[in-house]
Amino acid sequence: MKKTVTGLFIVCLLCSCNFCGSGATETTDTASASVQETLVVPTFDVDSAYRYTAEQVAFGARVPESVAHKRCADYFVAQLTRFGATTMVQEGLVERYDGKLFTAKNIIASFDTINKRRVLLCAHWDTRPFSDNDPDEANWNKPVLGANDGASGCGVLMEVARIVGQQMPNIGIDIILFDAEDSGKPQFYTGAIQEHTWCLGSQYWARNPHKKNYRAEYGILLDMVGAPKATFYKERFSVNYAAFVVDNIWKTAAQLGYDHYFIDKIGTYIIDDHYYINELAGIPMADIIHTTSSETGFADYWHTQNDTMENVDKETLKAVGQTVLHILYTN
Repeated sequence: MKKTVTGLFIVCLLCSCNFCGSGATETTDTASASVQETLVVPTFDVDSAYRYTAEQVAFGARVPESVAHKRCADYFVAQLTRFGATTMVQEGLVERYDGKLFTAKNIIASFDTINKRRVLLCAHWDTRPFSDNDPDEANWNKPVLGANDGASGCGVLMEVARIVGQQMPNIGIDIILFDAEDSGKPQFYTGAIQEHTWCLGSQYWARNPHKKNYRAEYGILLDMVGAPKATFYKERFSVNYAAFVVDNIWKTAAQLGYDHYFIDKIGTYIIDDHYYINELAGIPMADIIHTTSSETGFADYWHTQNDTMENVDKETLKAVGQTVLHILYTN
């Protein structure tokens, strides 16, 4: 992830689906429509989301196969199960940039499993094994704590899960916390160049979904959603593959007064988990990700030792979480 791509032009055929009124069936059941009209959008508890974020960081760097990684996985499973989700850990053998094989663990939580209409919400929960963007070369082989890059997205989704467990929207919800997103080739690596070394957990799931013939009407990926005064531009892969999802997210955010976070402009191409869900699984998914005008395209603490809780802001978490809830409960 967090690999920006420029100079790329992609033409995609977007499938219509039931989202934001687009492609809705004309023969909607009257009773169901009545229920949907009266459904109240819950309030996103940002203190709760912030706490879930901090609790992840307290385990330390969640690098695959580390002690902190195992403890955090157990934490997620316990919490999501407590929220009422049907929870599982999908384990899959994946290959790192240098040929090393290791087991990735995707954590999957499903609500209202009998509902055929489903929405897929995702984030990555692992952290980068290398601080290869750190200005101090001595830190390059140290793992990243990942407060914003990893924990913030999961923190928002944990709070969404808690709320959904108390009050279901009119659609089934699947939450996947992808592993091994940040194990891609480090900048200092001089070996053979390989493609697709990022987002290993989502690549594995896209080829091996947890449920046979799994389909979701659309998906939303959250990545680095906690930075103070974050700017979320319309990521270009998202626009190409899932324009209707992007349009509804940014329109909803503006209606809620969060347009200073959700900038109504097209950004760059970014290789992130959503790319593989779109490309391999065929589920239209949009990426909400903080980008900047820096050389890397991201914040100056990205992939450094400074990705700590100081870089997580409650107001930003609130903007993202409330926007996601509004979409889930009004569409």
